[in-house]
Amino acid sequence: MSKWYPPEGGLLQTPENRAAVTSLAALRRCQAAETVLEGRAVLCTPTHDLVVQLGSFTGTIPRQEAALGIREGTVREIAILSRVGKPVACTVMETEGGLLLSRRRAQELALETLLDLPLGTVLPAVVTHLEGFGAFVDVGCGVTSMIGIENCSVSRIAHPNRRFALGQEIWAVITGRDRALGRLYLSHKELLGTWAENVSFFAPGMTVAGWVRGVKPYGTFVELAPNLTGLADQTEGLVEDDRVSVYIKAIQPARRKIKLSILEHLAAPTQPEPFSYFITSGQLTNWDYGAAVSRPL
Repeated sequence: MSKWYPPEGGLLQTPENRAAVTSLAALRRCQAAETVLEGRAVLCTPTHDLVVQLGSFTGTIPRQEAALGIREGTVREIAILSRVGKPVACTVMETEGGLLLSRRRAQELALETLLDLPLGTVLPAVVTHLEGFGAFVDVGCGVTSMIGIENCSVSRIAHPNRRFALGQEIWAVITGRDRALGRLYLSHKELLGTWAENVSFFAPGMTVAGWVRGVKPYGTFVELAPNLTGLADQTEGLVEDDRVSVYIKAIQPARRKIKLSILEHLAAPTQPEPFSYFITSGQLTNWDYGAAVSRPL
């Protein structure tokens, strides 16, 4: 990227951001350059203007400048109300007679850059909202995109909250874009490794913890890693999303099969486990789950 537009919160404590809000002269330089800054929203007024603490300065983001889509009526007011107490990206609109800021312009700048990135580019993202059909993530300055549930991992899950937590920092890969609608399309599973990469951490004779991801008449599917699932004999009393310990009976690389035996039910952790990413940068093309390794360009 020619300019870096991280998810909101990524600039707040950087030396560059702190230096840019130390004086009125510095803010005016940022205004001239359309530099994206970050402050913290401390209040939302009855008219839905955001009051932002920007270093030692207090600025205002007028309602129509609070988010892309507010002016057009395509984004709900909750996009403004939910920012109180959180970092907000913004540019400086005015310094005379009060400090006026625009989150909308910061998002426009970020989106312009994001839409120009090649397909396959790996991006940092932050989970902002979870629905049954997918996870919404901030990919820069509060610009959101969605990772469909089918693209969260190779292992199937009933809901994205089985894989992600709100506020979680993750990586995603751009799989498509629609310039007319200003949308990016993302995936996540390609960054979590191939079957061979994941299975290299396991061996027959090991006992490990896993998640029940499917209960069928012929057996129980247990996830050992987000991109790796094995099959155990049917065990009574288990349901999807149970946490279990399993004994690895056999690994069959030629068939990409893992045979398991379920030992006991375990207490589930309260938060999703951290990911072990195989790719966190560069550009990805032609990903093949059956390949030996994942390869960025």
